[in-house]
Amino acid sequence: MLEQLSLLSFASGGWGSALLVGALVTLALALACVPLGLPLGLGVALAARSKRRWLRTLATVFSTVFRGLPELLTLLLIYYGCQIAAQHVLAAAGYPGEVMINTFVAAMIAFSLVFAAFSSEIWLSAFKTVDRGQFEAAAVLGLSTATTFRTVVLPQLTRTALPGLSNNWLSLLKDTSLVSTISLVDLMRQTSLAVSVTKEPMLFYTVACLAYLLFSALSGRVFHVLERHFNRHQRSTLS
Repeated sequence: MLEQLSLLSFASGGWGSALLVGALVTLALALACVPLGLPLGLGVALAARSKRRWLRTLATVFSTVFRGLPELLTLLLIYYGCQIAAQHVLAAAGYPGEVMINTFVAAMIAFSLVFAAFSSEIWLSAFKTVDRGQFEAAAVLGLSTATTFRTVVLPQLTRTALPGLSNNWLSLLKDTSLVSTISLVDLMRQTSLAVSVTKEPMLFYTVACLAYLLFSALSGRVFHVLERHFNRHQRSTLS
């Protein structure tokens, strides 16, 4: 037992450092998708509500494609597709040669698109909770459309959308394990390497399981704090 636990040490011969680095890569990848995927999802939701037909069509196609495709297939298409497209463009410009796309960037783009597609549905549902009269009241007060959305509508949307977005975040966190297929050294990749070297699958897969559960627990705590923050005015009104 002690010999097995020594495999998790941070000393020479232990896999502790490698697993920690892999866990940080997993967390960094998931966090990097939020600033891109969350506003993009909101933009897709706004496009779906637009009066312009081509915007609604574009939003429908985007949501259907990236919600319908398996996340692994999206990842592979983005990773290999971007490399092939860049190679063709450079070849046409007279710069032949092999093009390699950074695996972290490719994974970030792929998962951000998936996150945006699923979060757009959450945003659309949240829009249904905002009374149309609030837009009319803001117009009477002389507020611009942008100011109305930023100060009146968006806080209400966020409060309503947070539970659904928390589920999307957890799905994103779990989907990051797929990046081992394109050789990005994340937690699952490091775990698989450790298992192949040490022949101790239960030890390292249990550690990986505990790491993901820890991430989920911390995420749940963060979203709980956010929900309390956005519900503070509602609680004060009720009291």
